[in-house]
Amino acid sequence: MKVFVAGASGTIGIPLVKALVAAGHQVTALTRSPEKQDELRRLGATPAVADALDPEALRSVVRAAGPTHVIHQLTALPKEGPSRASDLIATSRLRIDGTRNLLDASIRAGARRFIGGSFALLPGANAKPAPRGINEAADATRSMESQIIDASRSDSIEGIVLRYGLFYGPTNPSTTKMIEMVRKHRFPTIRGDRGQLPFIHLDDAVSATVAALDHGTPGSTYDIVDDRAISISDAVRLIAEHIGAPAPRSMPAWLLRVFMPYRARMLTTRLPLSNAKARTELRWRPMYPTLREGLAQSFSKAA
Repeated sequence: MKVFVAGASGTIGIPLVKALVAAGHQVTALTRSPEKQDELRRLGATPAVADALDPEALRSVVRAAGPTHVIHQLTALPKEGPSRASDLIATSRLRIDGTRNLLDASIRAGARRFIGGSFALLPGANAKPAPRGINEAADATRSMESQIIDASRSDSIEGIVLRYGLFYGPTNPSTTKMIEMVRKHRFPTIRGDRGQLPFIHLDDAVSATVAALDHGTPGSTYDIVDDRAISISDAVRLIAEHIGAPAPRSMPAWLLRVFMPYRARMLTTRLPLSNAKARTELRWRPMYPTLREGLAQSFSKAA
């Protein structure tokens, strides 16, 4: 296949490009940073430089690539993950305008399938009051998904949406940061934490995305998560256990809401999702069914 990856130099973009090249696909890797071209070439891809918010430039590079499949992984998040609601604003614009531009360019270039990498929406995101950026991020994600599904329903292109859980793994900067904070006793647990967050190892997110090239029903949305959602407090305890750190301190949820409203909203969310549909239709299954198994792999690689 001729695969065009938008957002190829990001957290999932790099390992995804590696996997696609290893599988024998002809890969064009889009980045807006000219200095990242050499890295993408070393991965075996053909780099393309354009800003996804510039429709003419994007149409030009997609047309030149002539892809059969397009994968949308465009974000503008901080390397170590968002820590405040305002960190989501640039990505929200990419999810609305960038999606529109990339879909248009893909359809004009005659691509057959369009896969959009999304994320699980926070329930109640539009509740008031909410920190600036959270409601906009939820609306932007809904826009992205609906644009892809609508294009599929109109038979313009085969659109598929993948809703990823929270990425983690040895190459994920946010995982590295979290481990360091736990090691330094700076990541407390939440007292009485009843949150349930969906996680997914980065390798499993990549394998699900590759599987979606061949499989899946056009117009469908798949939850790409592991087998068991857990609270962030349980995740912190697991990390402490693996690295031999002291038991994390605990703090009341109200204190977190006062000082870190964005993280409080996210970390105390209850969002247990199922990967059953993805297992069946994408013919995919996670290599690391739970966070415990994925962390064990992460630390064994780091050893």
